[in-house]
Amino acid sequence: MERRTIGAGALEVGAVGLGCMPMSWGYTGSRQRGDESLRAVHRALDAGTSLLDTADMYGPFTNELLVGRALKERRGEAFVSTKVGLLVGEQHIVANGRPGYVKRACDASLRRLQTDVIDLYQLHRADPEVPVEETWGAMAELVRAGKVRALGLCAVGARGGRRSGGLYDGTIRQLRRVQQVFPVSAVEAELSVWSPEALDTLLPWCEARGVGFLAAMPLGNGFLTGTLTPGQGFEPDDMRARHPRFTAEMMAANQPVVVGLRRIAARHGEAVTAAQVALAWVLAQGRHVIPVPGAKRERWVTENAAAAGLRLTPQDLAEVAELPGAQGSWE
Repeated sequence: MERRTIGAGALEVGAVGLGCMPMSWGYTGSRQRGDESLRAVHRALDAGTSLLDTADMYGPFTNELLVGRALKERRGEAFVSTKVGLLVGEQHIVANGRPGYVKRACDASLRRLQTDVIDLYQLHRADPEVPVEETWGAMAELVRAGKVRALGLCAVGARGGRRSGGLYDGTIRQLRRVQQVFPVSAVEAELSVWSPEALDTLLPWCEARGVGFLAAMPLGNGFLTGTLTPGQGFEPDDMRARHPRFTAEMMAANQPVVVGLRRIAARHGEAVTAAQVALAWVLAQGRHVIPVPGAKRERWVTENAAAAGLRLTPQDLAEVAELPGAQGSWE
């Protein structure tokens, strides 16, 4: 697989990453099977998908434990990204950016991941009660201690604020502040054909400073794969059950987006899928961009990895640009 670099430190990863969250959290619980997910991680590594993206809150904790089972055997082939800063309660999620907590959480993640160093340690969310410089300073101390190789920040965007102008203004202000403390190697934010907002300001900010961009949800939570049926419904624990774009009405209204991706895929061969076109579009947004699609089955991991070899033509990119904007928002 093509290799891309993250940050000024030139940390190399496969061009397509693997989002591990669906294996343990956020999606349909009845379809989460540890052994099946473990096979998917191994398949990803076989295909050159080296970036494994997890977080201590996924599960909570169980996702890191699962990834750790794979790392125990194949640590040298993987680039491990995990996150800190969010605590999961019974019915709520709260931020904790206290320096002491960050250091304890890192040690706990290292144990669960069965490794002595985390390649990319990301701040999941800033704690409104703690200056972000203090949290980031504690994370920087982990780099100096040899427990972490590089630092990243998860953006607050479409799901954390308004959809209108200035979507990532708050994230960019945070980035400017933490850059004064220790270099930012990567930013993770949503970017896909149906959620392109990061292209306006956040992606250019990263490109101008040599900061890697991890594109979260590049397949639109599964919608852009074309495998979901409008009105199929979701289990209560699946976050799409509460997502305004996944009502039966909105899924039907947004079908033209999938139809357009399938049309482009057909020009590249019978085996090419809408999902691969969606990932290839993300890859085409810059050499510093790494899509991180979530998956928990070997089949989807294999399909996603193959997207790294798909090159969209200027005509393809123009057609994507002309697709209708997605309907349904968080407002």
